Amino acid sequence: MESYAWLLWVLVGAAFVVAEIFTLGFVLFWFGLGAFAAAIASFFGAPFVVQILIFLFSSVAMVVMSRRIFADYFSHGDKDYVKMGIESLPGQVGTVVGMSEGPLKEAAVKVFGSTWTAFPIDEETSLKEGEKVEVVEVRGSSLYVRRKTDALPDWREG
Repeated sequence: MESYAWLLWVLVGAAFVVAEIFTLGFVLFWFGLGAFAAAIASFFGAPFVVQILIFLFSSVAMVVMSRRIFADYFSHGDKDYVKMGIESLPGQVGTVVGMSEGPLKEAAVKVFGSTWTAFPIDEETSLKEGEKVEVVEVRGSSLYVRRKTDALPDWREG
């Protein structure tokens, strides 16, 4: 049995590598490589305790090193954050396609080709069809907007 221990390590390594395909974390692959390292040690006649130590040390070392490398290259900070969907709406400009109605001054606003229920942010302004508005906030599935003016700042006039 001792002469075939390397084959057992190869099978264990292959099982870890195949199991990695079905998991989301990139961890089992390193244990598979550690098992392959133990198989090489076994093939050259290392005692079983040494094989176990090689497997554990190499596997854990590779997991720790890969986590550090991946943390540096695939950071999850705010600078790498891309806003998508409803999170990207604040600050965007839309067009009023339905006039304000009712006491809440509800209107329909089209932003990026989708029509949204919108309310003026100051609750006093009525929105008129064809006006350009800027999305200030999203609450639930409603937009809160302010009228967008095309007027130039004072320092440009004159």
